[in-house]
Amino acid sequence: MRYLYLTAAIVAVVGIAGRFLAWPTLTTTIGPTAYVFAAHPHSETSRLRNAVLGHATAIGVGLGCLAVFGLWTHPSISALGEPTGSQVAAAAVAVGLTLFPLELMRSHHAPAAATSLLVVTGLAKPGKPLLGLVVGLACVVALGPLCRWTPLARNTD
Repeated sequence: MRYLYLTAAIVAVVGIAGRFLAWPTLTTTIGPTAYVFAAHPHSETSRLRNAVLGHATAIGVGLGCLAVFGLWTHPSISALGEPTGSQVAAAAVAVGLTLFPLELMRSHHAPAAATSLLVVTGLAKPGKPLLGLVVGLACVVALGPLCRWTPLARNTD
């Protein structure tokens, strides 16, 4: 049950922040990141360093892939209804280029792969969608480590 309470609380804070800012803070990378912090508060993947490096790397790589593959102003896959060849190639490269440096830095954080996909597929394109993603992730990264010290946390990881 602790996963339910902790994850729901973190996601609720992210949603409230988005409501007040009028930004799309609730993205698909928020749930897995909140879950990692709540369900496995003492694991390597839920370390603050790993979450920050993971998502920062993913955003940087995603933006770089948008530029390299000429997708900066391209419609998102949800607007198109299906991915283009360039979006598929950019997605494959973005996930690989996100995970490779994280492996080298020993900063494993699997939800970062979702962040890179959100950026390169245009779902979190530069502007309000990307700002919302960043604010949402900042909320999760700020609140997530608190799961280590809640009475609901247990040291079994």
